[in-house]
Amino acid sequence: MAAPESKKKERKEVKDEISRAWREDIRRAVDVMSKGGVILYPTDTIWGIGCDAQNEAAVRRVFEIKQRADAKALISLVDSAERVQRYIRNVPAVAWDVMDCSVSPITIIFDGASGLAPNLLAEDGSAAIRVTKETFSRELCYRMQRAIVSTSANISGEPSPRCFDEISEELKGLVDYVCTSRRNEKNPAASSIIRIREGGEVQIIRK
Repeated sequence: MAAPESKKKERKEVKDEISRAWREDIRRAVDVMSKGGVILYPTDTIWGIGCDAQNEAAVRRVFEIKQRADAKALISLVDSAERVQRYIRNVPAVAWDVMDCSVSPITIIFDGASGLAPNLLAEDGSAAIRVTKETFSRELCYRMQRAIVSTSANISGEPSPRCFDEISEELKGLVDYVCTSRRNEKNPAASSIIRIREGGEVQIIRK
C-alpha cells in the first residue's frame, strides 16, 4: 500500500482536479445521502443509483427503485483500499495486490463482511466492494467517509445506461438528488467482478 506521504500527494492532486461545480455537486450529494436519501451519480463505470451503504432503509429504497429482489446483493464503492478494512474482517493478501495494481475497474466479492447494511449482503454474508480510482466518485466516497451503494441506473431487467441521457425520466424522478457532473460522458462498460475467498482462492465472476 502507498506510504502516508504518497497519500497526501494523491489528496492534493485530487483537490487540484476538482472544479468548484464538482465540489458543490459532491457536497449536495453527500448531504442527501447523510440524511438517508438516494442519488443518481457518475461512477468509474456506468451511472449508478447510490446511497449510504450502512443505512438499511436507504438500501431498501434502492431495491424498490430498481424493482429488484433484495436477495441479490448490490455493489458498494469506496475511495481507497484501506477503507475496505472497515467492512471486511480478513482481507486476503492477494486482494491488496489486485486493488493496488488494477488499471480498469474491478469489483471484488469478499467473505466475512461487517458494518454494511444487512440487506446489502449476499445470503452467505459476502459483500461486493470496488475501490474507485475515478476522480468524481472517489472524492464523493471520501467526503461521505463510508461506502456508497453503486448499482446501475436502470429498472431491473432493462438495459444499463451507457450515458446520462439513457437514464429514464421515471427513474430520475424516483431519487432525491441527481448529480450534475459528468453528464456528457459515455462509459459503456461495467466493471469486472471476481471473488476472493479468505484463503486467497480467486474466482472470475464477470470479465
